[in-house]
Amino acid sequence: MTKAFVVGHPIKHSRSPLIHGYWLERYGLDGSYDRIDVAPVNFGDFLKGFRSKGYAGGNVTIPHKEMAFFNVERRTAQAERVGAVNTVWIEDGVLWGDNTDVAGFMAHLDASLGTGWEQDVETVLVLGAGGAARAVVAGLQDRPIKRIFVANRTPSKAEDLARDLRSGSPVGLETSAWEALPRVIPHARLIVNTTSLGMAGQPPLALDLSRAPRKAIVADIVYVPIETPLLAAASAEGLRTVDGLGMLLHQAVPGFRRWFGVTPEVTPELRGLILADIEGAR
Repeated sequence: MTKAFVVGHPIKHSRSPLIHGYWLERYGLDGSYDRIDVAPVNFGDFLKGFRSKGYAGGNVTIPHKEMAFFNVERRTAQAERVGAVNTVWIEDGVLWGDNTDVAGFMAHLDASLGTGWEQDVETVLVLGAGGAARAVVAGLQDRPIKRIFVANRTPSKAEDLARDLRSGSPVGLETSAWEALPRVIPHARLIVNTTSLGMAGQPPLALDLSRAPRKAIVADIVYVPIETPLLAAASAEGLRTVDGLGMLLHQAVPGFRRWFGVTPEVTPELRGLILADIEGAR
């Protein structure tokens, strides 16, 4: 039996076991996917020892993604770009790390908006400068977009992100002061929130979308609630919206393929299962 896990601290809120459990059952695989709570002080030892407990690998979530980056033996190019690891596995006795948030976010945009959506997007505004923002920017840099603005309430973090990801990309990567957002929004055909603002229990993201382009797309990586205040405001303005649940589902695909040898499909049934769990937890 192949065993995998998701590790974080805390971890009870994670929907990953539901996702992978659904796929294991659907494809008739002999496997398990466990939820493991590990405090930061013990995470290094956990990474070194999980193979001795029979695990093939697993997902790494908050707050361990950066520590995983520094503790794996080999990293994929995407993990190197983002500076964080969310998926680990053993290959030929070597501990590898990848970042699947990049592929997850882009796959969700493609599935939600259709192939070629980026042909109409020249300027993107990304809100936030944490690990999720880095994954979003890295994914967008591979598309035919001219420039990306990154805005964060702590400007130095946005500057760090721009410095780290600007090199080698033809896409212009600039920062914007939070107070200057009203001047950037009219030019942004895609606006992405990667902050926790709007998440259940957090303050809403107050953003005036009245001057956004009429065909603008507004995406939020927050998925609890599914319709965040930002997405509700975008819908009220007649803008296209992309919720955060699809990123969670699509980022899980590469890890499952590595551990269990099957490329799973993100289906409406799976989405409905996770939505029902979110609604039931409210």
